[in-house]
Amino acid sequence: MKRHLIAAAGLTTVAALTLAGCSGGGTASTDENPSGEITVLTNRTDIVDTVFADYVAEFQKTYPEVQVKFEALTDYEGDVRIRLNSRDYGDVLLIPTSNVTRDQYPEFFEPLGDEQELAQTYRFTNDGSYDGTVYGLSTFGSAMGYVFNREVFTAAGVTTPPATEQEYLDALQKIKDTGVTPYYTNYKDGWPLSSLAGNIGGVTGASALNEMTADDAPWSSGKDIYDIDGLLYDTVAAGLSEPDPTTTNWEESKTLLANGEIGSMILGSWAVTQMQDAAEDAGKSRDTIGFWPMPWQTAGEFTATTATDKLLAVSKYSENKPAAKAWVDWFENESGFAESQGAISPLKADDAPATLSDFTDLGVQYVELDPRPQGQESLITDIANTAEITLFGEQYRQELIDTARGARDGDKDSFFSDLNSRWGQAVSENQ
Repeated sequence: MKRHLIAAAGLTTVAALTLAGCSGGGTASTDENPSGEITVLTNRTDIVDTVFADYVAEFQKTYPEVQVKFEALTDYEGDVRIRLNSRDYGDVLLIPTSNVTRDQYPEFFEPLGDEQELAQTYRFTNDGSYDGTVYGLSTFGSAMGYVFNREVFTAAGVTTPPATEQEYLDALQKIKDTGVTPYYTNYKDGWPLSSLAGNIGGVTGASALNEMTADDAPWSSGKDIYDIDGLLYDTVAAGLSEPDPTTTNWEESKTLLANGEIGSMILGSWAVTQMQDAAEDAGKSRDTIGFWPMPWQTAGEFTATTATDKLLAVSKYSENKPAAKAWVDWFENESGFAESQGAISPLKADDAPATLSDFTDLGVQYVELDPRPQGQESLITDIANTAEITLFGEQYRQELIDTARGARDGDKDSFFSDLNSRWGQAVSENQ
């Protein structure tokens, strides 16, 4: 039987994007027959010369007059943050998540269409919209959980996913007792820590993120962000993560997990394919890598938040918008990128990926966050910025880890109290 994460009844064909607008200059072309050169910024340094090169060849079968040039950026967020200060940030790019708020989308990106219309075909359209207009479309989506080495967990006697936080910590301790590092933070690269925010909604439900905009103490027991960050704190404080987080390495972590030198990492389901590739490179079965839901249940059932990964957009200052929009249209509808990554397709008509087979077997209930209210699309980010808390970034979680391991003054209670104080004041200032 086919598995669907989100119902898509009545969708038998995929509609092309209703991309409006014309070139602001440069090579003349029309929406029907684009031509000329475009530059696409990407964070995928690992596949830009292979997978993406193949995409260009396929794209040019439909659009032979368009030349596509890539710029792969290792520090994507940092580099693009600087380039947004100019008009030189390519023709197509991934919207940076760390410094661009929803109300700024019209300043930097070209409109792609009406949100209600595009939402009939695409998932996660609310994430890329402002005031009813879509400026960015999801490259793919992920369900939150943790990727793990089955052999390591089985050797420790952990054969079913922990259903409570205490069971989770107990499982990690069993793994540590076998001589394996149970959990890997990826502290140094930082960005993997930002993915923990993707779990918001997995504890209390779809309204959790919106409720934070009116909550003056969200780091309190029983609330999503408290459970998410509290579990990280407790894991590190119990010595269940790597001894020196300042030396972690994202690329190396894939090999460490594949070889069973570490047991698990909390990430989105997008990571499963990369870890399976590493297992295969290490001469192991791809099945060595599994993906389980976080240890939170509602009415006896595991829950997992689904959310978009990066959003694909067209620069407002592109000099070849027809060609840029043609690339976005083709990438969303024809590339198969989401499937290749084992991720949730942005197309509602597509089925769940095989990487979520563990979730299917467990009957995990998926949670997609409620849309941000129109006119308040940037409120959660505005509050976070006012509070100077990198809710969707890594800095404060690095500080949390440092506190938990004794490299920074304070404890769990004082750390969360400080977050609540700053957040509460920011909520007040942004009403």
